Amino acid sequence: MAVIGGACASSGLTLRVRELGENGSSIFQLNGLGVVESRRVGISWMVRSNAKSKQIRAVAASTTAAPKREKDPKKRVVITGMGLVSVFGNDIDTFYDKLLAGESGISLIDRFDASSFSVRFGGQIRDFSSKGYIDGKNDRRLDDCWRYCLVAGKKALEDAKLGHEVLENMDITKIGVLVGSGMGGISAFTSGVESLILKGHKKITPFFIPYSITNMGSALLAIDTGLMGPNYSISTACATANYCFYSAANHIRRGEADIMVAGGTEAAIMATGVGGFIACRALSQRNDEPQKASRPWDKNRDGFVMGEGSGVLIMESLEHAMKRGANIIAEYLGGAITCDAHHMTDPRSDGLGVSSCITMSLEDARVSPEEVNYVNAHATSTLAGDLAEVNAIKKVFKDTSEIKMNGTKSMIGHCLGAAGGLEAIATIKAINSGWLHPTINQENLEPDVTIDTVPNVKKQHEVNVAISNSFGFGGHNSVVVFAPFLP
Repeated sequence: MAVIGGACASSGLTLRVRELGENGSSIFQLNGLGVVESRRVGISWMVRSNAKSKQIRAVAASTTAAPKREKDPKKRVVITGMGLVSVFGNDIDTFYDKLLAGESGISLIDRFDASSFSVRFGGQIRDFSSKGYIDGKNDRRLDDCWRYCLVAGKKALEDAKLGHEVLENMDITKIGVLVGSGMGGISAFTSGVESLILKGHKKITPFFIPYSITNMGSALLAIDTGLMGPNYSISTACATANYCFYSAANHIRRGEADIMVAGGTEAAIMATGVGGFIACRALSQRNDEPQKASRPWDKNRDGFVMGEGSGVLIMESLEHAMKRGANIIAEYLGGAITCDAHHMTDPRSDGLGVSSCITMSLEDARVSPEEVNYVNAHATSTLAGDLAEVNAIKKVFKDTSEIKMNGTKSMIGHCLGAAGGLEAIATIKAINSGWLHPTINQENLEPDVTIDTVPNVKKQHEVNVAISNSFGFGGHNSVVVFAPFLP
């Protein structure tokens, strides 16, 4: 066990650590979140507030050279398929082409009467079709959250060449599903409550509970496809999808699954969802210019814009992918999750939760900060969150001159539990295409944002290693690391 003493300053976190052992002790210093001395240590950080104390366990690590990446094909995790439902449709290439063009998918809401709402716009999906993926009877009953999940999940399986005829000849007990949602079947829940209040409990549909609970996306997808491996959901607000990727990869690394269908889904653009976020005072109120409302890092940003959809990846062990001759799209190198332990909605001002999460993700991925040259940022267009993320990134990456950073939410809005899924797809498309989509609505950049945000126009960029950030209400932080696949 080690004991830390030190202070956090605006220029970075500086701590002195004493490592206690049987034969004496050694002292070394941490600058920012990197360790000057090239060794791994366990850290116990004691925070004292009046008479109360609490311990936070963390891990700090550094090396003088780039770490050696995982070589074991059983533990290497690759991406072999992608599927989505988005405001730009259900086709991966169309989705990314519209992002590259800098097209906004934000418009006035017409799904319900929002005329009396102080926010009347969002990334509402229109003309959604589940034809060929969900039978008509179930399609009429399901909450949109699960409809999006089923279509995105099945399209991802198709993309990975894992149709029914292929799955029938596989060990389905080693193929799992982990698709989470921040809010679950909120339409089904709202309808059930309305029935209870207006008509009494006897008029509540028997589907009220099953179609409301957040695990049902993973469950329904498994029921339809017969996949019997690890199956559950994670709900960590807007960090949900990245949490699912992280956990899914670890199932593969531990040998519990050969393949995991993982991602996030959300459908909260309805009266309860929009009204709830208005009450939180989290949304932009730029009703006269909805397409300019989501503007990450711009001085005139005034809140995030709600979006919806689903993004799903097929994650597979390299060994299994190679045995079946799968087309490998990219490699998942690692990830990490942390908690700010600070506030329900506001980020920590010192950025420690985020910067430590990035550092831990790089350690898990076995890459050095110098290898990372692209960040798909969380970048919600909120006053505090945008700058907190940038400051955390600058703590970890001391030289950001070669890094490009963009905000997908500037065009599709904040898709809550699905955000990380859609942004992972955008990240992987950037890796494969060599083009980064712009961050639109960059008119008056915050002076503290000194990293290239790819303002307004796409840029060509060969991605070496990419990170994708997602953070959620409750202080949930998640970072995942992707790279081009190199045999």
